Amino acid sequence: MTAKSILVVEDEAMIGMMLEDFLDALGYRLHGIAGTLEEGCDLARSEAFDAAVLDCNLRGEKSWPIAEILAERDIPFVFATGGSADDVPSAFADRMTLAKPFTMGSVERVLEKLLENPA
Repeated sequence: MTAKSILVVEDEAMIGMMLEDFLDALGYRLHGIAGTLEEGCDLARSEAFDAAVLDCNLRGEKSWPIAEILAERDIPFVFATGGSADDVPSAFADRMTLAKPFTMGSVERVLEKLLENPA
């Protein structure tokens, strides 16, 4: 069975590298890391992957436009959030969130739920 491919949208390089390590250890394949809203939108529009982890706040810009593209394409995603300042819009209130700081266990649980039960 081919490893599931995960897009990571994260503006902090260290967190992106940590997620890459977690995905590798958990048997997933990193599709790519986008560090900006523009990169995330481009990848979300044009690429094929199984799921995505979206940091809510990308250098001061919210990742909601990426979430809208993924929702339109029926690609499951989870929001990564550093706190209550990242108020998810009501349109996405039913989406799972992954609280920072991550643990490998929390990433594993959320991706298992996301991929077994896509939105």
